Amino acid sequence: MNTGLNTLHPYPFEKLGQLFEGLSPSNQPIIPLTIGEPQHAPPEKVTELLSEHAALVAQYPATAGRPELRAAIGAWLEHRFHLPPMDANRHVLPLNGTREGLFAVAQTMVTHGRPGAVLCPNPFYQIYEGAALLAGTEPVLLNCDAGNGFLPDFDSVTDEQWQACQLLFICTPGNPAGAVMPREALQALIALAQEHEFVIASDECYSEIYPDEQHPPAGLLETAAAMGNTDYRHCLCFHSLSKRSNLPGLRSGFVAGDPHWIEQFRRYRTYHGCAMPPHHQIASEWVWSDEQHVRDNRARYRDKFAAVTPILAPVLAAPSPDAGFYLWPETPIDDETFAQQLLQHAGVKVLPGRYLARDTAAGNPGAHRVRLALVAELGQCVEAAERIAHVVKSGG
Repeated sequence: MNTGLNTLHPYPFEKLGQLFEGLSPSNQPIIPLTIGEPQHAPPEKVTELLSEHAALVAQYPATAGRPELRAAIGAWLEHRFHLPPMDANRHVLPLNGTREGLFAVAQTMVTHGRPGAVLCPNPFYQIYEGAALLAGTEPVLLNCDAGNGFLPDFDSVTDEQWQACQLLFICTPGNPAGAVMPREALQALIALAQEHEFVIASDECYSEIYPDEQHPPAGLLETAAAMGNTDYRHCLCFHSLSKRSNLPGLRSGFVAGDPHWIEQFRRYRTYHGCAMPPHHQIASEWVWSDEQHVRDNRARYRDKFAAVTPILAPVLAAPSPDAGFYLWPETPIDDETFAQQLLQHAGVKVLPGRYLARDTAAGNPGAHRVRLALVAELGQCVEAAERIAHVVKSGG
């Protein structure tokens, strides 16, 4: 047995199931705001393409993906992040969603068992931690609290820690708080990566859900190119269609950036055996080339934030995020107890913030917060907010 499995923590939703075990929920219909699974309808064109090309399941897919898919991704990156023309054969590798890629990238580049090889935000997407642990190293956690704008506290990292680092995970826009990393911070990280020879893995899967059409979040490759690093050395970004296009079940995404690590990653995945099915690749080519459904999607999230935040504002500090579809309010009581009360008295499921973070010497930055995923339809989100407000006003 791989003893590294013994180091893995229970997944947040496993903890949530244990927290709710034996509770009697409200007799109202349950509204889940826990998992970040988009509930908007996917583009009809996708199902048409999947059906049209279903016979391709008779073929083995190539690990590197179809040239047409790599080209479509490269064109999207150029347009979205104002990049110079990309060599999609060197700079792009399709993935089965960002989750697969974010886990496997650590197995590719981390020297097994090296202390301090991985740095990551806290709270975090639990795949970062699991990837580090199964690469034989305990991740160095960088707290993201309100005092730091919910961004990682990079000032707390010592020169020795930067020198030991091989892989830095960042998430921008962040999960769960939705904070977008400023260009200046990205520039500083790229300079540190060049100085200390580590790689930045930027999880940007929420980057296409933002409030202002004229001001999309900046990306890692965009920042690198503006610095003259047009071969994106030390930089990898991860994107997917799950949030952008309401296609979590398609398992389609990509990694792009440093061609040296793209090639090493391709070698790893050749043995890992996780090439995207051919008909999924063809559907993905169309999705990356279409922006209208993405703009429509953003408009629906804007409507939900505009409707929900005024309802919660009198009882919870829950401002709209820089980007993404989560609210990250502070709770009036312990976050686990608050989640239990909302289920029992309001029939609303929320995720305690401590389940997304780890205890540190400075405390648990997820404690006394909950994550609310505004992924349901507008009416359900409004009803959930009204129920939450009623519970808080009545004192539970």
